[in-house]
Amino acid sequence: MAVTIFLMVTGGDILFAGMAAISLIGMMELYRTLDSHKTLLAAVSYVAAVAYYALLRFGQEEYFLPFFIAYLVLLMAVYVLTFPKFEAAQVMNAFFGLFYVAIMISYIYQTRMVESGAYLVWLIFICSWGCDTMAYCTGMLIGKHKMAPILSPKKSIEGAVGGVVGAMLIGVIYTLIFQNHITIFQNPVVSVALLSGVGALISMIGDLAASAIKRNHKIKDYGKLIPGHGGILDRFDSVIFTAPVVYYLVQL
Repeated sequence: MAVTIFLMVTGGDILFAGMAAISLIGMMELYRTLDSHKTLLAAVSYVAAVAYYALLRFGQEEYFLPFFIAYLVLLMAVYVLTFPKFEAAQVMNAFFGLFYVAIMISYIYQTRMVESGAYLVWLIFICSWGCDTMAYCTGMLIGKHKMAPILSPKKSIEGAVGGVVGAMLIGVIYTLIFQNHITIFQNPVVSVALLSGVGALISMIGDLAASAIKRNHKIKDYGKLIPGHGGILDRFDSVIFTAPVVYYLVQL
């Protein structure tokens, strides 16, 4: 939390560097899980992540599409020139890793840079961590009906509802405190309530998606970087999904 607060409050290049570093660590955790972290495909993907962040930093978003095409072509070049060293699934995993981790996480920085971004960026964490906390509390108190019994046996439908409502409530309280600084909305309280509800729903998909990947590969955590939590992907699993959702809902 201390690191998160420092990065979000500081913003600018410090936040940018922090998100880039977190993205690279997260990609490394994912590729290690997929048993491809020490391959040429992974190396190409790390370089691509740095290149993507460079384009983002210098405002060259119009080059994103040709960049992604070039990245895919480069991965396929490695695949065919070293054949049969890699399987097609490894190429797909490498491509997926850049999008799933680096690009999705970059929306934290992008949200921080919009109008009222210093205050709006916290909605990403309210939607994800707020929902997660409230869902846990509600589920422990009244949870009876399993939401995903095979994938995550401890999660309940009651907990999910409590998480969404709780995130909306936290978002409303947050907005009432800082509404004079959130000038991008005509009606900040209603807008943030709706945004928090949608973001909370999406955050659950992110949480379960990360769990599904871990279960497929029979691991408990992606890493040991954060004591008590695991790796970057264990802590940012839901944030990865809420960051772009919050960004685009703000733009909408």
